[in-house]
Amino acid sequence: MGRAEDRRARQRGGRRAAPGNRSSQTAAPASHAESVPSAQGATRTAAGGRAAARRGAAKGGRGAEGGKGRIRRLFTWKKMLGGFLGFCVLVIGAFIVLYMTTPIPAGNAAAKLQSNVYKYGDGTLLTRDGDVNRENVDLAEVPKEVQHAFVAAENKSFYDDAGVDLKGTARGLLNTVMGRGAQGGSTITQQYVKNYYLTQEQTVTRKLKELVISLKLDREESKDYILAGYINTSYYGRGAYGIQAAAQAYYRVDADKLSVPQGAYLAALLQAPSQYDWASASDTGKKLVQQRWNYVLDNMVEEDWLDKAERDGMKFPFPEEPKAVPGQEGQVGYLVKAANSELERQLVEQGVADSSQEAEAMVGAGGWNITLNIEKKKQKALEKSVKEQLTSKLDAKKRPVDGDIQAGAVSVNPKTGAVVAMYGGVDYVKHYTNNATRTDYQPASTFKPVILAAALDQGAVTQDDQKISVNTVYDGTSKRPVVGSDIGFAPENEDDVDYGDVTVQTAMNKSINSVFAQLGVDVGMDKVLKTASDLGMDTADLKAVPAQTLGTMGASPLQMAGVYATLDNHGKKVTPTLIKAAESSTHAVKPADPIGGQVVSREAADTVTSVLTGVVDDGTAQKSVRDNPLRNGQKVAGKTGTSDDNKSAWFTAYTPDLVTSVGLFGESAKPPHPQVTMTGATGLLPGKGRVNGGGYPAQIWAAYTFGVSSKVSRFDLETDQGAAVQPSITTSPSQSPSEEPSEEPTTESPSSEPSKTQEPSETPTTQEPSETPTTQEPSQTPTTGTPTTGEPQNPLDPQFGSGTGSQ
Repeated sequence: MGRAEDRRARQRGGRRAAPGNRSSQTAAPASHAESVPSAQGATRTAAGGRAAARRGAAKGGRGAEGGKGRIRRLFTWKKMLGGFLGFCVLVIGAFIVLYMTTPIPAGNAAAKLQSNVYKYGDGTLLTRDGDVNRENVDLAEVPKEVQHAFVAAENKSFYDDAGVDLKGTARGLLNTVMGRGAQGGSTITQQYVKNYYLTQEQTVTRKLKELVISLKLDREESKDYILAGYINTSYYGRGAYGIQAAAQAYYRVDADKLSVPQGAYLAALLQAPSQYDWASASDTGKKLVQQRWNYVLDNMVEEDWLDKAERDGMKFPFPEEPKAVPGQEGQVGYLVKAANSELERQLVEQGVADSSQEAEAMVGAGGWNITLNIEKKKQKALEKSVKEQLTSKLDAKKRPVDGDIQAGAVSVNPKTGAVVAMYGGVDYVKHYTNNATRTDYQPASTFKPVILAAALDQGAVTQDDQKISVNTVYDGTSKRPVVGSDIGFAPENEDDVDYGDVTVQTAMNKSINSVFAQLGVDVGMDKVLKTASDLGMDTADLKAVPAQTLGTMGASPLQMAGVYATLDNHGKKVTPTLIKAAESSTHAVKPADPIGGQVVSREAADTVTSVLTGVVDDGTAQKSVRDNPLRNGQKVAGKTGTSDDNKSAWFTAYTPDLVTSVGLFGESAKPPHPQVTMTGATGLLPGKGRVNGGGYPAQIWAAYTFGVSSKVSRFDLETDQGAAVQPSITTSPSQSPSEEPSEEPTTESPSSEPSKTQEPSETPTTQEPSETPTTQEPSQTPTTGTPTTGEPQNPLDPQFGSGTGSQ
């Protein structure tokens, strides 16, 4: 019994007394007790000791594991399952209560529609937009195929679903709770409910109401009723609410006369009305809307709503040119459109709107008071400058090319980021596209300062492992193949001029393509594009290839003004901002701070500024800027640009207090308005009379800037490099270029050397050169920046970019 009890005690964890203590009380047979008394006693004593030790260990184990045991007992799978089921019951119960207590409200969208008010920076009235353009039509007046186009575009399961997309709604709720805004996925019913019955605010409560009302509406109303409400309340851009207004705005027909291709375009348009409006869309936007149009038609075929043979024969229906809203003639319409676009972006970024479509609808619904940063004096001065320096000289009746010239300009305060003036085109009524914000033309050589900024900021070195500075010498030979690139590239300088060995400073002054192509490769094109992005350019879809050094990407005057404003602001990011404040009865939008962090070092930015003073005082902008009689000693840094085939010409420049980018663009006056050359405009000699950046763009810039900035200002630069530094090598071009443009003066020999100071000297180092230099003997000084070996590439090969060069 003693041993059995011992085992049971061990199994119970030692909670009972050791059996050894009971042995003396247990009677044993006399013969056995007499024969082994001492051995049995020893055994029992040892067993009792072991039991005591086990009891101590068991108590210690229970102390360490007791907490874990309690947690395991608390979170058993049964309890967790019960808790989850209980939560589900509560949620279902709450939803039932919400469903029972939430009625379908009276439609309120039409009652809230009103005009927007736009003001100048000083608070005076700029304009107010007109009455909302809306006219409801019965669904029976809309061709059945057009009805199906909207269903195919937005919600193929519309005729079969219960009015909601639970998965999409759950995703939207989660994003709202986490502060990430919402994503797509709403049904046509949900979109109609949001547009007509509710507000656009991004809250969990609103989304739950949207879900409940959509379910109720789908039970109580027919699908035709919901579809009619959807197409009659949606915003289509161009100020048009509803399909009837949209049909008139885009095709000049009533809704009952819409063809299937036209209806598919309007259905595709709803995803992004401004981006997809053919009249103002970028090249990317045009591609996207065509893809969306094809998507709609393909879905119609898939749902057996359209015969495939008929669909295959359909062509994209280009919409008509838009009609301007009364009161938006001249520059007003451009300012209103640009302000609306900026406000819409802010509404999405700040989580007020789910998407760009919702943001457009919110702004288009009206009721906004929008104050712009535009200054009356500067706005009028910019308009006057463009008229006097350019448009008054254009005569499309005498010269058809004059009808193809478009101008755009943006002026920014580099200390605040405020857009103080904007020129969008000759007249919003006559030319709908805003030339100040369009991004479909090349910035050409105005991109060269970005390459230099990247080189200085990154501490880049040449192929000879020498640190790059403004005095680094490169080979300026035209069509010289770049060295160190996996992609061959041999760009041509303008007029195929060979410059021999030149410093980076001289290459900037004379805008030498071959030097900056090699400089970009030395820095690394990925780093160049990264710097461009940091400075404010859109480089998301660009390939890091040497051809980008010629500024072959697209950019707008607004973007380039931001890039140069950041340089002017000593490398701290400047985001040009048109809106000072915007508020409605339900929302107040305060723009984000236009001044950001340091994106390139101050030394790099200031060195680029110093270098760019050389373009004005010793380069391609001498005649129009340096020698302008309106100049009153103001310091100016800037860069000219003239793209291949003379399709665009730029001058972007700045004083310490004002940055302005001016662009001229060759756009055919005939639809579909392709890009065309500007050569010969205003009577310049055909074939030779290029519209260079140092010509009309620089003249517009100077007349405007010197007219509104009379005070003498100096740059506060932390650098000892740039235009004020004596160049280590100064050479002249070595091959005979074509005859110079009539706008530009010729090059003469250098004058005395400038002194080395932080502030560039006002005294120019040379006489006025043109962007097309004259013939002189080549320099024989060897290159120190890069070798010249390598197999030349055909500069006309598309993969290497155009071969005519840019200035």
